[in-house]
Amino acid sequence: MADPTHVYTGWLVDPAAREVLLARIPPRYPVVVAHHVTLKFGAAAAPPAETLGEIVGVADDGVGVQALVVAIGGGPSRPDGGTFHITWSLAEGREARESNDVIAALAWTPIAPPIPVRLIPKP
Repeated sequence: MADPTHVYTGWLVDPAAREVLLARIPPRYPVVVAHHVTLKFGAAAAPPAETLGEIVGVADDGVGVQALVVAIGGGPSRPDGGTFHITWSLAEGREARESNDVIAALAWTPIAPPIPVRLIPKP
């Protein structure tokens, strides 16, 4: 059985969109993640219907966690109270799950205009 801490429902970042975003928003840290947006942690659920998001901001703690804030379905707020995001890059020893804490503690800086990103639903 899969480890429930690694099971999520959400979206994969479309590979072509990922390459465009990486060129437009350079990763600040050496470990480039830029992989997915989480809707729900834990048990798998039905895949979401949306296939388009917008990068509306960036969060960076300055010491190893960089995340892009994504608006999906009209805004960046997840149903669980978190913020939709893509963990963009990490310093060695940092973990993707830390993006949630960085966004909550430090807020995020808006990007204008928003950058469209194609998303692939993942159950």
